[in-house]
Amino acid sequence: MTQLSSTRDPLDLLIEWARAGQPCAMATVTSTWGSSPRPAGSMMAVCANGRIEGSVSGGCVEGAVIEEAGTVMETGRPISLSYGVSSDDAWAVGLACGGLLDVYVAAVRTTAHPQGTLDLEMLETVAARRQARIPVIVATELATGQARLLYRDDRTHPDTDTARRLQARAREVFETGRSLRLEDEAGQAQWFLHLIPMPPRMLIIGAVHIAQVLAPMAQTTGFCVTVVDPRSQLATAERFPGITLETDWPDEALARLGVDNQTAIVTLTHDAKLDDPTLHYALNSDAFYIGALGSRKTQASRTERLRETGFAQAQIARIHGPVGLAIGAVGAAEIALSILAEIVAVRHNKPLGRLSGWA
Repeated sequence: MTQLSSTRDPLDLLIEWARAGQPCAMATVTSTWGSSPRPAGSMMAVCANGRIEGSVSGGCVEGAVIEEAGTVMETGRPISLSYGVSSDDAWAVGLACGGLLDVYVAAVRTTAHPQGTLDLEMLETVAARRQARIPVIVATELATGQARLLYRDDRTHPDTDTARRLQARAREVFETGRSLRLEDEAGQAQWFLHLIPMPPRMLIIGAVHIAQVLAPMAQTTGFCVTVVDPRSQLATAERFPGITLETDWPDEALARLGVDNQTAIVTLTHDAKLDDPTLHYALNSDAFYIGALGSRKTQASRTERLRETGFAQAQIARIHGPVGLAIGAVGAAEIALSILAEIVAVRHNKPLGRLSGWA
């Protein structure tokens, strides 16, 4: 019986199954058109014991992909699958609204199951790089299943036309943040450059009441959350169960943690002694979102202080302040909801309304 899960990362769980000696496979979306609900690079792990993690279509084709994955685990041969309205199976797989979907399925190769093409050691390397927040691309030759890893800071000189092509297109993938399928002149798929996504991260400055709601809420939407507050009486495990806590001064904590373009920073202290050092660091970082709690008057004072310390208006404009969407929020829970909604909107480049400001 298939057991669906919704709380574990597909890659991490695939590695766990393979290490335990279970036959398993990874299904990956390689391209989409039209109304397909999952983007290229979406993953679903399938285990021979019936466990499933992740999704390739939001439910439309999972059953069909799981069945094909069983065959791939038995034979070890990878397979490319296509679903959509142009197929005889369109209604059966639920894509009757103009959506087309290509999925690649490969079995994991281990000592116990050497017939697969997806090397366990390579997967472990990918997971370690992701844990260290180092972007990595898995470049897979779709016909054979052979794969290699590509890095943003690769300084090697490719010695073949294929390697040069892959390195050139990898730069495009790293720049756009989107996985890419390469085709030959006849339009046949050859390689899939799978940018392994780093989980988005939220750094919340201030272990206040709003943070107590925002932190677990952000976790449920896939963010890795850290709450930073040097006031150790506030930053406690009792107040933030299951949340990573840091009690260093905010700018020192941010420098140690590192801030990349998958990081959102939110200051909630309403205290310039903590907010300002945070914003000084954040404005010189690659954070995709910077938000600061406070009224319009507070934001105006904050802006003036930043100007006085040398920040240009274009830099200061990166701050979402007053923080959150204009949903008429009242109380900590609704304010947290408005903040999280704005962060999600910015992450997906969907600018929405702004709050009128918190006192």
